[in-house]
Order: sequence, then C-alpha cells, then structure tokens
Amino acid sequence: MEITGNRKQRVVVAMSGGVDSSVTAALLARRGCEVIGVTMRLFNAPDETAGRLSKSCCSVQDVEDARAVCRAIGAQHYYLNFEKEFRKHVIDYFISEYERGRTPYPCLACNDRLKFRFLMERSELMDADFVATGHYARIVHEEGRHRLKRAADPSKDQSYVLYGLSQSQMARLMMPVGEFAKAQVRATAREMGLPTADKPDSQDICFIPDGDYREFLGSRLSVTTPGDIVDSAGRVLGSHEGVHMFTIGQRKGIPLQGGTGRAIFVTGVDMESGNVTVGPADELQQSELFASEVNWIAGAIPSSPVEVTARIRYRGAEDRATVTPFAGPGGNWAKVRFERPQRAVTPGQAVVFYDGEEVLGGGFIELKSPVVAPSQGAALTIPSPAGKG
Repeated sequence: MEITGNRKQRVVVAMSGGVDSSVTAALLARRGCEVIGVTMRLFNAPDETAGRLSKSCCSVQDVEDARAVCRAIGAQHYYLNFEKEFRKHVIDYFISEYERGRTPYPCLACNDRLKFRFLMERSELMDADFVATGHYARIVHEEGRHRLKRAADPSKDQSYVLYGLSQSQMARLMMPVGEFAKAQVRATAREMGLPTADKPDSQDICFIPDGDYREFLGSRLSVTTPGDIVDSAGRVLGSHEGVHMFTIGQRKGIPLQGGTGRAIFVTGVDMESGNVTVGPADELQQSELFASEVNWIAGAIPSSPVEVTARIRYRGAEDRATVTPFAGPGGNWAKVRFERPQRAVTPGQAVVFYDGEEVLGGGFIELKSPVVAPSQGAALTIPSPAGKG
C-alpha cells in the first residue's frame, strides 16, 4: 500500500501539535508514505504563552511542536488559515445553538466541516491520495464498503464524533492510532524521539480553554430569551435572564430562592416561550427521542426499523434501542425508542447508532418530531439519500 503508481503514497496529516497526530504522521512516514503535515489555524489563541503543559490547543507552541515533529520525520509542514471557516461553522454554530436553548457539541461540527470537508478539499489541491488524523477509531475496508469501527482502546474511543462520515470520505481517510492503546501511542512517540511524547491531551473546548462558556457567550449573543422557571405542572417558581444559561440535566446555577427539600434539575428548555422547566431527577428520564440530519454511514437508508445500541453523549453508556427512519424537513430523520429510559436527553447533542463494534450512523437529538413519525414496524417514507462528498 506504500506505492501509488510510480511514486510514494502522499498523505496529508492533520497535525494539532499533540501526541496522537504526531504518531500518526510518524507511523505513515515509517510505512514509506510521503507525509505532508498540515496544522490548521482555527482562531487567534488569546494566551500564546501557555506552553507545553497547556491542555487546550491551537497555540503558537502547538504549531511549533507540529513543525518539530515534521522535521524529525522528514516531512513537509504547512500552517493553513481556516479561521473564516472555523468562525462560520463552529463558533457561530455554537453561539446560535445556545441562543435557541440547545446544547451544542462543537467537536462534531469541527470534524464534519473542517477536517473531513475543507481539509479534504485542500488535500486534493496538494495531489494527496489520503488524509490522516489522530482520531481513536478504525476504518475497515471490505467487500467494496468502508466501515467505521470503535477504537482498539475503549477508554479513548472517538467513534461517537465521527458518525457523520460518508463512504467517499472514508475511502480517502486513515486513522492509524485507532489500532493502538494510548499507552502504546505514547511509548511509540518516545521510541521515535518525538518532542510531543509526554505532552498532555487537549481536554477543553479549544476556543474556550477555561471552560467558562457563559463568559465566552457574553456579548457574542445576538438574541437572549428571558422567561420563567416553572415546574412540570406549569407553576412559576422564578425567572431567568436567558435560555442560553441552561442545559437539560443542569443542577447548579438555577436561580431559585429558598430550599426545595430535594435536588432540582433542569428538565426542559423552551425557546418559544422562554420557559425553563425544573424538577426532581426522576423527571429527567425519557425513553423516546427524535434525530434530525441523520447520516447513515453505509450510504443506504434502512427501509425498516433497525435494532441497535445507541449512545446519547460522548462518554455515556450505550443501551438497546429501535431506530425507525423517516423523512422530515431538512432530509433524514429517525425516531429512537430505548428499551430503558435515558437520563437527561439533550437537544443539540448527538445520538449515535452502533451494531456491535461498527458505527451505523447518527443524528442530532430532538425532543419533538416535525411530522407524524411512523410507529415501530410501520411503512416508511424514505427520502433519496443525499451524497456527502
């Protein structure tokens, strides 16, 4: 697989300056590929002095680390400006979702738009055969089909954030570290003498390194929707300054006066009325949800309900569920019915479908259907699949 025609396989590697993408590039270079490291400038990091122990990313130090790795393995390195794309497809999306009383997951947008769309398009201009990333997941090519599977290391698996991949994208995508445990990746980095071997992993939203998203939203909001805090019976318990301050499952920061005698959580956020509903933990349980913008990785939409295991948050547990596809505004939708109630089903997050080790697809969580959704076993109206290049 190392030679394409009369030249080496050319691979563009998305390099964040972390150990995973560093080892990805080094493994491919060792395999005999022509590696081109690309670090994407996504935003102007406010603290350019954070240094090697920073747990965010995108600093000057990260760029220098990526360059140093490329020098060590004999690869070219480019620093490309994607600030405009990142602003539009990640930061603006993040802000608008909170304005709507939803809870966004920016890593999904970053992967879908930046790495697997714009970077792939840029790689074609570099005459690259493949794009590689440091994600912990596996792509398996068999019988003319590309399958996305969990990482070999369950504790690092990132397949949840990759459900939006298409067949055409996976045909040109490599994820070498998905075959290894994290400890093996760090050991490989040390053995190769890479300068990022002991660099901490990024753990925060990259553009909000201190984790204070309310402070970040601040003056960036174009709309705030104040309203009442109510219980499940509609009784007014208090008021709030904007739905952007709340997410389902939240316990802290609910502006209620006096003790309630038991723990109270946010159980619903209604953008139209401005109401934030609160209640005890048992009111967070829900067995059914809907999914919008559903992507089926195989490319074909199932023509009947599918038995899966499904996950509603990145580090959450999976549970058995039935997924019933149907057509709705904006394309593919699905109704998801879990065998057991799930806690804190949150609009704006993702629900991802699995069949054992394989990712089947997923979509964005909604609590209401825009149309009359089919019941389990009913005849389905399936839209024509839209190609995702």
